[in-house]
Amino acid sequence: MTRTRTALLAAMALVTGATGTAFAVDPASAGVAAVPCTVDYKIQNQWSTGFTAAVTLTNNSAAKSSWSLKWSYAGNQQVTSGWNAKISQSGAAVTAANETYNAQLATGGSVSFGFQGSYSGSNAIPATFTLDGVTCNVDGGGGPTDPPDPGGPSGRVNNPYEGAKGYVNPEWSANAAAEPGGSRVADQPTGVWLDRIAAINGAGGKMGLRDHLDEALRQKGSGELVVQFVIYNLPGRDCSALASNGELKADEIDRYKTEYIDPIKAILADPKYASLRIVTTIEIDSLPNLVTNTGSRPTAVPQCDVMKANGNYVKGVGYALNKLGDVPNVYNYVDAGHHGWIGWDDNFGPTAAIMKEAATAEGATVNDVHGFITNTANYSALKENNFTINDTVAGKSVRESKWVDWNRYLDELSYAQAFRGQLVSAGFDANIGMLIDTSRNGWGGAARPTGPGATTSVDTYVDGGRYDRRLNAGNWCNQSGAGLGERPKAAPAAGIDAYVWMKPPGESDGSSKAIPNDEGKGFDRMCDPTYTGNPRNNNNMSGALPDAPVSGHWFSAQFRQLMQNAYPPLS
Repeated sequence: MTRTRTALLAAMALVTGATGTAFAVDPASAGVAAVPCTVDYKIQNQWSTGFTAAVTLTNNSAAKSSWSLKWSYAGNQQVTSGWNAKISQSGAAVTAANETYNAQLATGGSVSFGFQGSYSGSNAIPATFTLDGVTCNVDGGGGPTDPPDPGGPSGRVNNPYEGAKGYVNPEWSANAAAEPGGSRVADQPTGVWLDRIAAINGAGGKMGLRDHLDEALRQKGSGELVVQFVIYNLPGRDCSALASNGELKADEIDRYKTEYIDPIKAILADPKYASLRIVTTIEIDSLPNLVTNTGSRPTAVPQCDVMKANGNYVKGVGYALNKLGDVPNVYNYVDAGHHGWIGWDDNFGPTAAIMKEAATAEGATVNDVHGFITNTANYSALKENNFTINDTVAGKSVRESKWVDWNRYLDELSYAQAFRGQLVSAGFDANIGMLIDTSRNGWGGAARPTGPGATTSVDTYVDGGRYDRRLNAGNWCNQSGAGLGERPKAAPAAGIDAYVWMKPPGESDGSSKAIPNDEGKGFDRMCDPTYTGNPRNNNNMSGALPDAPVSGHWFSAQFRQLMQNAYPPLS
Protein backbone atom coordinates (compact mmCIF):
# COMPACT_ATOMS: atom_id res chain seq x y z
CA MET A 1 0.00 0.00 0.00
CA THR A 2 1.23 3.48 -0.77
CA ARG A 3 1.29 5.55 2.41
CA THR A 4 2.24 9.06 1.30
CA ARG A 5 1.34 11.72 3.86
CA THR A 6 -0.99 14.55 2.82
CA ALA A 7 -0.52 18.04 4.21
CA LEU A 8 -4.25 18.71 4.15
CA LEU A 9 -5.14 16.02 6.64
CA ALA A 10 -2.11 16.61 8.86
CA ALA A 11 -3.34 20.09 9.70
CA MET A 12 -6.80 19.10 10.88
CA ALA A 13 -8.08 19.52 14.41
CA LEU A 14 -9.94 17.26 16.81
CA VAL A 15 -13.60 17.73 17.53
CA THR A 16 -16.05 15.83 19.70
CA GLY A 17 -19.59 14.80 18.77
CA ALA A 18 -22.48 12.98 20.33
CA THR A 19 -22.19 9.91 18.10
CA GLY A 20 -18.45 9.68 17.69
CA THR A 21 -15.20 11.37 18.53
CA ALA A 22 -13.52 12.84 15.50
CA PHE A 23 -9.82 12.28 15.07
CA ALA A 24 -9.87 15.11 12.52
CA VAL A 25 -12.30 16.99 10.31
CA ASP A 26 -12.02 16.22 6.62
CA PRO A 27 -13.59 18.73 4.22
CA ALA A 28 -15.47 17.00 1.43
CA SER A 29 -17.04 18.06 -1.82
CA ALA A 30 -20.00 16.44 -3.50
CA GLY A 31 -20.99 16.19 -7.14
CA VAL A 32 -23.27 14.22 -9.44
CA ALA A 33 -21.69 12.20 -12.19
CA ALA A 34 -23.13 12.68 -15.67
CA VAL A 35 -21.68 9.43 -17.01
CA PRO A 36 -23.38 6.02 -16.83
CA CYS A 37 -20.69 4.56 -14.58
CA THR A 38 -17.36 5.43 -13.04
CA VAL A 39 -14.43 3.19 -12.24
CA ASP A 40 -11.72 3.98 -9.72
CA TYR A 41 -8.76 1.64 -10.36
CA LYS A 42 -5.96 2.02 -7.83
CA ILE A 43 -2.65 0.17 -7.65
CA GLN A 44 -2.13 -0.32 -3.91
CA ASN A 45 1.20 -2.13 -3.84
CA GLN A 46 3.76 -2.82 -6.52
CA TRP A 47 7.01 -4.78 -6.51
CA SER A 48 9.38 -6.04 -9.20
CA THR A 49 7.14 -8.81 -10.52
CA GLY A 50 3.69 -8.20 -9.06
CA PHE A 51 1.09 -5.83 -7.71
CA THR A 52 -2.22 -5.58 -5.91
CA ALA A 53 -5.04 -3.36 -7.11
CA ALA A 54 -8.38 -2.17 -5.74
CA VAL A 55 -11.32 -1.29 -7.98
CA THR A 56 -14.48 0.62 -7.09
CA LEU A 57 -17.34 0.60 -9.59
CA THR A 58 -20.14 3.16 -9.24
CA ASN A 59 -23.35 2.70 -11.19
CA ASN A 60 -25.04 5.97 -12.23
CA SER A 61 -27.68 4.37 -14.47
CA ALA A 62 -30.63 2.07 -13.74
CA ALA A 63 -30.35 -0.37 -10.84
CA LYS A 64 -28.83 -3.75 -11.70
CA SER A 65 -29.49 -7.25 -10.36
CA SER A 66 -26.10 -8.43 -11.69
CA TRP A 67 -23.07 -6.77 -13.25
CA SER A 68 -19.96 -7.46 -15.31
CA LEU A 69 -17.03 -5.06 -15.64
CA LYS A 70 -14.45 -5.52 -18.40
CA TRP A 71 -11.11 -4.01 -19.33
CA SER A 72 -7.96 -4.89 -21.27
CA TYR A 73 -4.31 -4.51 -20.39
CA ALA A 74 -1.81 -2.88 -22.71
CA GLY A 75 1.06 -4.91 -21.26
CA ASN A 76 1.44 -8.49 -20.05
CA GLN A 77 -0.34 -8.15 -16.70
CA GLN A 78 -1.95 -11.35 -15.42
CA VAL A 79 -4.53 -11.55 -12.64
CA THR A 80 -3.53 -14.34 -10.26
CA SER A 81 -6.16 -14.11 -7.52
CA GLY A 82 -9.04 -11.85 -6.52
CA TRP A 83 -11.65 -11.11 -3.89
CA ASN A 84 -15.23 -9.77 -3.82
CA ALA A 85 -15.65 -10.53 -7.56
CA LYS A 86 -15.36 -13.46 -9.96
CA ILE A 87 -12.36 -12.45 -12.05
CA SER A 88 -11.31 -14.23 -15.25
CA GLN A 89 -8.79 -13.36 -17.96
CA SER A 90 -8.34 -14.33 -21.59
CA GLY A 91 -5.22 -12.89 -23.15
CA ALA A 92 -5.22 -9.19 -22.28
CA ALA A 93 -8.99 -9.08 -21.63
CA VAL A 94 -10.23 -9.22 -18.02
CA THR A 95 -13.79 -9.71 -16.78
CA ALA A 96 -14.90 -9.08 -13.19
CA ALA A 97 -18.41 -10.30 -12.44
CA ASN A 98 -20.46 -10.06 -9.27
CA GLU A 99 -20.50 -12.59 -6.48
CA THR A 100 -23.93 -13.67 -5.23
CA TYR A 101 -23.70 -11.39 -2.21
CA ASN A 102 -22.91 -8.20 -4.17
CA ALA A 103 -25.01 -8.71 -7.31
CA GLN A 104 -27.43 -5.87 -6.51
CA LEU A 105 -26.09 -2.52 -7.72
CA ALA A 106 -28.50 0.33 -7.10
CA THR A 107 -28.54 3.63 -8.96
CA GLY A 108 -25.74 5.61 -7.36
CA GLY A 109 -24.51 2.46 -5.64
CA SER A 110 -20.90 1.29 -5.54
CA VAL A 111 -19.14 -2.03 -5.21
CA SER A 112 -15.48 -2.64 -4.43
CA PHE A 113 -13.26 -5.60 -5.24
CA GLY A 114 -9.56 -6.28 -5.49
CA PHE A 115 -7.00 -8.61 -6.96
CA GLN A 116 -3.34 -9.56 -7.12
CA GLY A 117 -1.49 -9.77 -10.41
CA SER A 118 1.89 -10.29 -12.00
CA TYR A 119 3.64 -8.19 -14.65
CA SER A 120 6.98 -7.43 -16.26
CA GLY A 121 8.07 -4.18 -17.86
CA SER A 122 5.39 -1.51 -17.40
CA ASN A 123 2.19 -1.81 -15.39
CA ALA A 124 -0.03 0.78 -17.06
CA ILE A 125 -3.54 1.41 -15.78
CA PRO A 126 -6.20 0.28 -18.29
CA ALA A 127 -7.55 3.08 -20.47
CA THR A 128 -11.15 1.88 -20.88
CA PHE A 129 -13.70 0.08 -18.73
CA THR A 130 -17.15 -1.17 -19.74
CA LEU A 131 -20.03 -2.08 -17.46
CA ASP A 132 -22.38 -4.54 -19.16
CA GLY A 133 -21.13 -3.23 -22.52
CA VAL A 134 -21.46 0.48 -21.66
CA THR A 135 -18.25 2.51 -21.49
CA CYS A 136 -17.43 4.09 -18.13
CA ASN A 137 -15.07 6.95 -17.46
CA VAL A 138 -11.99 6.39 -15.32
CA ASP A 139 -12.25 8.49 -12.16
CA GLY A 140 -8.84 8.86 -10.51
CA GLY A 141 -6.56 5.94 -11.21
CA GLY A 142 -3.48 6.69 -9.14
CA GLY A 143 -0.21 4.99 -9.99
CA PRO A 144 1.98 3.10 -7.55
CA THR A 145 3.64 6.25 -6.22
CA ASP A 146 0.57 8.50 -6.09
CA PRO A 147 -1.10 9.30 -2.76
CA PRO A 148 -4.22 7.24 -2.10
CA ASP A 149 -7.50 9.12 -2.35
CA PRO A 150 -8.16 10.33 1.23
CA GLY A 151 -11.24 8.58 2.49
CA GLY A 152 -11.87 6.91 -0.85
CA PRO A 153 -13.37 3.42 -0.71
CA SER A 154 -11.01 1.88 -3.26
CA GLY A 155 -7.63 2.35 -1.61
CA ARG A 156 -6.26 2.50 1.90
CA VAL A 157 -5.40 5.96 3.13
CA ASN A 158 -2.03 6.57 4.69
CA ASN A 159 -3.42 7.06 8.19
CA PRO A 160 -6.97 5.78 8.77
CA TYR A 161 -7.38 7.99 11.83
CA GLU A 162 -6.81 11.27 10.04
CA GLY A 163 -9.95 12.97 8.83
CA ALA A 164 -12.21 10.46 10.59
CA LYS A 165 -14.48 10.22 13.59
CA GLY A 166 -13.92 7.30 15.94
CA TYR A 167 -16.62 4.71 16.60
CA VAL A 168 -18.17 4.94 20.06
CA ASN A 169 -19.20 1.51 21.32
CA PRO A 170 -22.68 2.13 22.77
CA GLU A 171 -22.30 -0.72 25.26
CA TRP A 172 -19.08 0.68 26.73
CA SER A 173 -20.45 4.21 26.54
CA ALA A 174 -23.51 3.24 28.59
CA ASN A 175 -21.34 1.68 31.30
CA ALA A 176 -19.12 4.77 31.41
CA ALA A 177 -22.02 7.21 31.47
CA ALA A 178 -23.65 5.33 34.35
CA GLU A 179 -20.67 6.12 36.61
CA PRO A 180 -20.56 9.47 38.47
CA GLY A 181 -18.74 11.87 36.15
CA GLY A 182 -18.50 9.22 33.44
CA SER A 183 -20.30 11.37 30.88
CA ARG A 184 -17.07 13.35 30.53
CA VAL A 185 -15.50 10.47 28.58
CA ALA A 186 -18.47 8.33 27.51
CA ASP A 187 -18.22 9.65 23.94
CA GLN A 188 -14.63 8.47 23.42
CA PRO A 189 -13.90 5.78 20.80
CA THR A 190 -12.69 2.47 22.20
CA GLY A 191 -11.74 -0.91 20.76
CA VAL A 192 -14.29 -3.72 20.46
CA TRP A 193 -12.79 -7.03 21.60
CA LEU A 194 -13.65 -10.18 19.65
CA ASP A 195 -12.17 -12.47 22.27
CA ARG A 196 -14.05 -15.68 21.49
CA ILE A 197 -15.99 -17.25 18.64
CA ALA A 198 -19.34 -16.41 20.22
CA ALA A 199 -18.45 -12.70 20.23
CA ILE A 200 -18.68 -12.62 16.43
CA ASN A 201 -22.46 -13.05 16.49
CA GLY A 202 -22.93 -11.63 19.99
CA ALA A 203 -23.02 -13.55 23.26
CA GLY A 204 -24.88 -12.98 26.49
CA GLY A 205 -27.06 -10.28 24.99
CA LYS A 206 -24.06 -8.27 23.71
CA MET A 207 -23.73 -6.78 20.25
CA GLY A 208 -22.04 -8.90 17.61
CA LEU A 209 -19.67 -7.81 14.86
CA ARG A 210 -22.43 -6.92 12.39
CA ASP A 211 -24.28 -5.02 15.08
CA HIS A 212 -21.22 -2.86 15.70
CA LEU A 213 -20.62 -2.31 11.99
CA ASP A 214 -24.25 -1.33 11.42
CA GLU A 215 -24.04 1.10 14.32
CA ALA A 216 -20.78 2.43 12.89
CA LEU A 217 -22.54 3.18 9.61
CA ARG A 218 -25.21 5.07 11.54
CA GLN A 219 -22.60 7.10 13.43
CA LYS A 220 -20.61 7.72 10.24
CA GLY A 221 -23.17 9.85 8.48
CA SER A 222 -21.67 11.58 5.47
CA GLY A 223 -18.12 11.81 6.85
CA GLU A 224 -15.38 9.26 7.49
CA LEU A 225 -15.36 6.93 10.49
CA VAL A 226 -12.78 4.50 11.87
CA VAL A 227 -14.01 1.50 13.86
CA GLN A 228 -11.54 -0.57 15.92
CA PHE A 229 -11.65 -4.32 16.60
CA VAL A 230 -9.25 -6.46 18.63
CA ILE A 231 -8.69 -9.86 17.01
CA TYR A 232 -7.88 -11.97 20.05
CA ASN A 233 -8.52 -15.71 20.09
CA LEU A 234 -5.37 -17.60 19.13
CA PRO A 235 -5.08 -21.27 20.07
CA GLY A 236 -3.28 -21.47 23.42
CA ARG A 237 -3.87 -17.74 23.80
CA ASP A 238 -1.66 -15.66 26.10
CA CYS A 239 0.57 -18.53 27.18
CA SER A 240 2.08 -16.57 30.10
CA ALA A 241 -1.06 -15.08 31.72
CA LEU A 242 -3.91 -17.24 32.95
CA ALA A 243 -6.41 -14.36 33.27
CA SER A 244 -6.65 -13.98 29.51
CA ASN A 245 -6.40 -17.62 28.45
CA GLY A 246 -8.83 -18.33 25.64
CA GLU A 247 -11.26 -20.98 24.50
CA LEU A 248 -9.07 -22.70 21.88
CA LYS A 249 -6.57 -25.37 22.86
CA ALA A 250 -2.94 -25.14 21.75
CA ASP A 251 -3.44 -27.41 18.73
CA GLU A 252 -6.76 -26.00 17.49
CA ILE A 253 -5.33 -23.85 14.70
CA ASP A 254 -7.90 -25.17 12.21
CA ARG A 255 -10.76 -24.01 14.42
CA TYR A 256 -9.10 -20.60 14.70
CA LYS A 257 -9.02 -20.34 10.92
CA THR A 258 -12.43 -21.72 10.00
CA GLU A 259 -14.59 -20.80 13.00
CA TYR A 260 -13.02 -17.48 13.93
CA ILE A 261 -10.99 -15.66 11.24
CA ASP A 262 -12.99 -16.80 8.20
CA PRO A 263 -16.37 -15.64 9.59
CA ILE A 264 -14.86 -12.32 10.68
CA LYS A 265 -13.41 -11.78 7.21
CA ALA A 266 -16.72 -12.64 5.54
CA ILE A 267 -18.51 -9.97 7.56
CA LEU A 268 -15.84 -7.30 7.15
CA ALA A 269 -15.78 -7.93 3.39
CA ASP A 270 -19.51 -7.27 3.02
CA PRO A 271 -19.73 -4.35 0.54
CA LYS A 272 -22.28 -2.78 2.88
CA TYR A 273 -19.34 -1.80 5.11
CA ALA A 274 -16.91 -0.72 2.37
CA SER A 275 -17.17 2.96 3.36
CA LEU A 276 -15.88 2.32 6.89
CA ARG A 277 -12.23 2.42 7.88
CA ILE A 278 -11.84 -0.80 9.87
CA VAL A 279 -8.78 -1.06 12.13
CA THR A 280 -7.87 -4.49 13.47
CA THR A 281 -5.44 -5.02 16.33
CA ILE A 282 -4.00 -8.47 15.74
CA GLU A 283 -3.53 -10.87 18.67
CA ILE A 284 -2.07 -8.94 21.58
CA ASP A 285 0.65 -10.54 23.72
CA SER A 286 1.20 -13.46 21.35
CA LEU A 287 4.40 -13.03 19.34
CA PRO A 288 6.44 -11.27 22.07
CA ASN A 289 5.76 -14.25 24.36
CA LEU A 290 7.66 -16.47 21.93
CA VAL A 291 10.75 -14.32 22.45
CA THR A 292 10.73 -13.56 26.18
CA ASN A 293 8.97 -16.48 27.83
CA THR A 294 10.53 -19.54 26.18
CA GLY A 295 13.66 -21.66 26.35
CA SER A 296 16.18 -21.27 29.14
CA ARG A 297 15.16 -17.77 30.21
CA PRO A 298 14.19 -17.36 33.86
CA THR A 299 10.85 -15.99 32.65
CA ALA A 300 10.12 -19.10 30.55
CA VAL A 301 6.67 -20.70 30.79
CA PRO A 302 6.09 -24.29 29.61
CA GLN A 303 2.95 -23.36 27.66
CA CYS A 304 4.90 -20.72 25.72
CA ASP A 305 7.45 -23.39 24.77
CA VAL A 306 4.54 -25.46 23.46
CA MET A 307 3.29 -22.58 21.31
CA LYS A 308 6.74 -21.87 19.95
CA ALA A 309 7.24 -25.53 19.07
CA ASN A 310 3.90 -26.01 17.31
CA GLY A 311 4.15 -22.68 15.47
CA ASN A 312 0.48 -21.88 15.91
CA TYR A 313 1.00 -18.30 17.07
CA VAL A 314 3.00 -17.55 13.93
CA LYS A 315 0.55 -19.46 11.72
CA GLY A 316 -2.49 -17.86 13.34
CA VAL A 317 -1.18 -14.31 13.04
CA GLY A 318 -0.11 -14.92 9.44
CA TYR A 319 -3.50 -16.37 8.54
CA ALA A 320 -5.34 -13.45 10.14
CA LEU A 321 -3.14 -10.92 8.33
CA ASN A 322 -3.57 -12.69 5.00
CA LYS A 323 -7.35 -13.03 5.17
CA LEU A 324 -8.20 -9.68 6.75
CA GLY A 325 -5.63 -7.94 4.57
CA ASP A 326 -7.66 -9.00 1.52
CA VAL A 327 -10.41 -6.57 2.53
CA PRO A 328 -9.52 -3.18 0.98
CA ASN A 329 -10.84 -1.06 3.85
CA VAL A 330 -9.27 -3.10 6.66
CA TYR A 331 -6.09 -1.78 8.31
CA ASN A 332 -4.13 -4.44 10.21
CA TYR A 333 -2.01 -3.36 13.19
CA VAL A 334 0.03 -6.09 14.90
CA ASP A 335 0.59 -5.98 18.64
CA ALA A 336 4.18 -5.06 19.56
CA GLY A 337 4.19 -5.39 23.34
CA HIS A 338 5.42 -2.39 25.33
CA HIS A 339 8.69 -0.80 26.39
CA GLY A 340 8.79 -2.59 29.76
CA TRP A 341 8.65 -5.92 27.95
CA ILE A 342 10.52 -5.58 24.66
CA GLY A 343 12.82 -2.62 25.35
CA TRP A 344 15.91 -4.66 26.32
CA ASP A 345 18.57 -5.41 23.72
CA ASP A 346 18.01 -9.17 23.77
CA ASN A 347 14.26 -8.72 23.15
CA PHE A 348 14.17 -5.79 20.72
CA GLY A 349 15.62 -7.26 17.52
CA PRO A 350 14.31 -10.82 17.96
CA THR A 351 10.75 -9.55 18.46
CA ALA A 352 10.86 -7.60 15.20
CA ALA A 353 12.26 -10.69 13.48
CA ILE A 354 9.47 -12.98 14.67
CA MET A 355 6.91 -10.40 13.58
CA LYS A 356 8.40 -10.49 10.10
CA GLU A 357 8.19 -14.29 10.23
CA ALA A 358 4.49 -14.15 11.13
CA ALA A 359 3.78 -11.46 8.52
CA THR A 360 5.10 -13.77 5.80
CA ALA A 361 3.40 -16.96 7.02
CA GLU A 362 0.22 -18.62 5.77
CA GLY A 363 0.12 -16.55 2.58
CA ALA A 364 0.55 -13.17 4.28
CA THR A 365 3.03 -10.53 3.12
CA VAL A 366 4.39 -7.44 4.84
CA ASN A 367 1.92 -5.47 2.70
CA ASP A 368 -0.88 -6.95 4.82
CA VAL A 369 0.50 -5.00 7.79
CA HIS A 370 -0.48 -1.34 7.97
CA GLY A 371 1.30 -0.80 11.26
CA PHE A 372 1.84 -1.90 14.84
CA ILE A 373 0.37 -1.06 18.24
CA THR A 374 2.15 -0.79 21.58
CA ASN A 375 0.97 -0.74 25.19
CA THR A 376 -2.32 -2.48 24.38
CA ALA A 377 -4.22 -2.99 27.65
CA ASN A 378 -1.12 -1.88 29.56
CA TYR A 379 -0.05 1.01 31.77
CA SER A 380 3.35 2.24 30.53
CA ALA A 381 3.64 6.03 30.69
CA LEU A 382 3.49 7.80 27.35
CA LYS A 383 6.39 10.16 28.06
CA GLU A 384 8.60 10.45 31.14
CA ASN A 385 9.69 14.10 31.33
CA ASN A 386 11.62 14.24 34.60
CA PHE A 387 14.68 12.21 33.56
CA THR A 388 16.28 10.78 30.44
CA ILE A 389 17.94 7.50 29.63
CA ASN A 390 21.27 9.35 29.34
CA ASP A 391 21.22 10.90 32.82
CA THR A 392 23.88 9.98 35.39
CA VAL A 393 23.32 10.35 39.15
CA ALA A 394 25.86 9.62 41.90
CA GLY A 395 28.15 8.06 39.32
CA LYS A 396 25.54 5.68 37.94
CA SER A 397 23.53 5.68 34.73
CA VAL A 398 19.74 5.85 34.92
CA ARG A 399 19.82 2.47 33.18
CA GLU A 400 21.31 0.99 36.36
CA SER A 401 18.32 1.98 38.50
CA LYS A 402 16.06 -0.79 39.79
CA TRP A 403 13.11 0.65 37.85
CA VAL A 404 14.82 0.95 34.44
CA ASP A 405 16.88 -2.22 35.01
CA TRP A 406 19.13 -1.73 31.95
CA ASN A 407 16.22 -1.13 29.59
CA ARG A 408 17.00 1.28 26.74
CA TYR A 409 13.57 2.96 26.88
CA LEU A 410 11.77 4.85 29.61
CA ASP A 411 8.35 5.26 28.06
CA GLU A 412 6.03 4.22 25.23
CA LEU A 413 6.58 7.09 22.83
CA SER A 414 10.35 6.63 22.63
CA TYR A 415 9.92 2.85 22.41
CA ALA A 416 7.24 2.97 19.69
CA GLN A 417 9.29 5.33 17.54
CA ALA A 418 12.47 3.28 17.94
CA PHE A 419 10.74 -0.06 17.42
CA ARG A 420 9.16 1.28 14.25
CA GLY A 421 12.70 1.79 12.91
CA GLN A 422 13.64 -1.75 13.91
CA LEU A 423 10.59 -3.13 12.10
CA VAL A 424 11.49 -1.26 8.93
CA SER A 425 15.01 -2.70 9.19
CA ALA A 426 13.43 -6.16 9.51
CA GLY A 427 11.67 -5.71 6.18
CA PHE A 428 8.41 -3.89 6.84
CA ASP A 429 7.28 -0.95 4.72
CA ALA A 430 9.14 2.27 5.47
CA ASN A 431 5.83 4.09 5.98
CA ILE A 432 4.24 1.81 8.57
CA GLY A 433 2.47 3.69 11.33
CA MET A 434 2.35 3.04 15.06
CA LEU A 435 -0.55 3.20 17.51
CA ILE A 436 -0.12 3.67 21.26
CA ASP A 437 -2.86 2.61 23.66
CA THR A 438 -3.21 5.51 26.11
CA SER A 439 -6.41 4.35 27.77
CA ARG A 440 -4.85 3.78 31.21
CA ASN A 441 -1.37 5.30 31.22
CA GLY A 442 -2.09 8.85 32.41
CA TRP A 443 -0.75 8.44 35.96
CA GLY A 444 -2.15 11.76 37.16
CA GLY A 445 -3.67 12.76 40.47
CA ALA A 446 -1.90 13.69 43.68
CA ALA A 447 0.83 11.05 43.23
CA ARG A 448 2.08 12.51 39.93
CA PRO A 449 5.62 13.94 40.42
CA THR A 450 6.18 17.54 39.43
CA GLY A 451 9.95 17.21 38.90
CA PRO A 452 12.96 14.91 39.24
CA GLY A 453 13.57 12.90 42.39
CA ALA A 454 16.35 13.53 44.88
CA THR A 455 19.87 13.00 43.58
CA THR A 456 20.87 10.97 46.64
CA SER A 457 21.11 7.89 44.43
CA VAL A 458 20.06 6.86 40.97
CA ASP A 459 17.08 5.03 42.50
CA THR A 460 15.81 8.04 44.48
CA TYR A 461 16.25 10.15 41.35
CA VAL A 462 14.26 7.82 39.11
CA ASP A 463 11.64 6.69 41.63
CA GLY A 464 10.98 10.24 42.77
CA GLY A 465 10.49 11.57 39.26
CA ARG A 466 8.76 8.81 37.30
CA TYR A 467 5.09 9.24 36.41
CA ASP A 468 4.49 5.50 36.17
CA ARG A 469 3.81 4.56 39.81
CA ARG A 470 3.68 0.78 39.40
CA LEU A 471 5.88 -1.34 41.63
CA ASN A 472 7.43 -2.86 38.51
CA ALA A 473 6.94 -2.34 34.79
CA GLY A 474 6.06 -6.04 34.51
CA ASN A 475 2.86 -5.50 36.52
CA TRP A 476 -0.10 -5.57 34.14
CA CYS A 477 -3.30 -6.43 35.99
CA ASN A 478 -5.78 -3.77 37.24
CA GLN A 479 -3.01 -1.50 38.48
CA SER A 480 -3.67 0.59 41.57
CA GLY A 481 -3.18 4.33 41.07
CA ALA A 482 -3.53 4.35 37.28
CA GLY A 483 -5.40 7.04 35.36
CA LEU A 484 -6.87 7.70 31.96
CA GLY A 485 -4.20 8.86 29.52
CA GLU A 486 -4.19 11.08 26.46
CA ARG A 487 -7.54 11.11 24.70
CA PRO A 488 -7.65 9.46 21.27
CA LYS A 489 -5.85 11.67 18.77
CA ALA A 490 -4.66 11.31 15.18
CA ALA A 491 -1.05 11.85 14.10
CA PRO A 492 0.20 13.15 17.49
CA ALA A 493 3.92 12.55 16.89
CA ALA A 494 6.39 11.45 14.22
CA GLY A 495 5.68 7.90 13.07
CA ILE A 496 2.57 7.61 15.28
CA ASP A 497 -0.74 7.18 13.46
CA ALA A 498 -2.78 7.75 16.62
CA TYR A 499 -3.15 7.57 20.35
CA VAL A 500 -6.05 5.17 20.89
CA TRP A 501 -8.12 3.66 23.67
CA MET A 502 -7.92 0.10 22.39
CA LYS A 503 -8.51 -1.32 25.86
CA PRO A 504 -11.83 0.12 27.02
CA PRO A 505 -11.18 1.79 30.40
CA GLY A 506 -13.16 0.13 33.15
CA GLU A 507 -13.03 -3.37 31.67
CA SER A 508 -11.15 -5.66 34.05
CA ASP A 509 -7.80 -7.28 33.21
CA GLY A 510 -8.64 -10.34 35.29
CA SER A 511 -10.30 -11.46 38.51
CA SER A 512 -8.55 -10.92 41.83
CA LYS A 513 -9.68 -14.39 42.92
CA ALA A 514 -10.84 -17.50 41.09
CA ILE A 515 -14.29 -16.99 39.54
CA PRO A 516 -15.93 -19.80 37.53
CA ASN A 517 -16.87 -18.67 34.00
CA ASP A 518 -17.73 -20.07 30.57
CA GLU A 519 -15.27 -17.81 28.70
CA GLY A 520 -12.14 -19.91 29.20
CA LYS A 521 -10.56 -17.26 31.46
CA GLY A 522 -8.46 -18.53 34.34
CA PHE A 523 -7.26 -17.02 37.59
CA ASP A 524 -3.85 -15.37 37.42
CA ARG A 525 -2.09 -14.54 40.67
CA MET A 526 -0.84 -11.30 39.08
CA CYS A 527 -4.42 -10.07 39.54
CA ASP A 528 -4.36 -10.93 43.24
CA PRO A 529 -3.35 -7.93 45.41
CA THR A 530 -1.68 -10.28 47.91
CA TYR A 531 0.60 -11.95 45.33
CA THR A 532 4.32 -11.42 45.91
CA GLY A 533 5.37 -11.81 42.29
CA ASN A 534 7.55 -13.92 39.99
CA PRO A 535 10.66 -13.46 37.81
CA ARG A 536 8.66 -11.60 35.16
CA ASN A 537 8.07 -8.71 37.59
CA ASN A 538 11.30 -9.15 39.58
CA ASN A 539 9.33 -10.70 42.43
CA ASN A 540 7.48 -7.51 43.35
CA MET A 541 3.96 -7.33 44.71
CA SER A 542 1.35 -7.40 41.95
CA GLY A 543 -0.03 -3.91 42.60
CA ALA A 544 -3.49 -5.11 41.53
CA LEU A 545 -6.77 -3.68 42.78
CA PRO A 546 -8.97 -5.92 44.96
CA ASP A 547 -12.42 -7.29 44.15
CA ALA A 548 -11.91 -7.37 40.38
CA PRO A 549 -14.28 -9.33 38.10
CA VAL A 550 -13.32 -11.68 35.24
CA SER A 551 -11.34 -10.04 32.44
CA GLY A 552 -13.46 -7.95 30.11
CA HIS A 553 -16.23 -7.44 32.66
CA TRP A 554 -17.07 -4.00 34.00
CA PHE A 555 -14.99 -2.94 37.00
CA SER A 556 -16.64 0.13 38.45
CA ALA A 557 -14.05 0.85 41.15
CA GLN A 558 -11.26 0.82 38.59
CA PHE A 559 -13.10 3.14 36.21
CA ARG A 560 -13.70 5.67 38.96
CA GLN A 561 -10.02 5.58 39.90
CA LEU A 562 -9.01 6.02 36.27
CA MET A 563 -11.13 9.16 36.03
CA GLN A 564 -9.78 10.49 39.34
CA ASN A 565 -6.16 10.03 38.22
CA ALA A 566 -6.61 11.05 34.59
CA TYR A 567 -3.78 12.95 32.93
CA PRO A 568 -4.47 15.25 31.23
CA PRO A 569 -7.08 15.82 33.97
CA LEU A 570 -10.77 15.63 33.13
CA SER A 571 -12.71 18.86 33.21
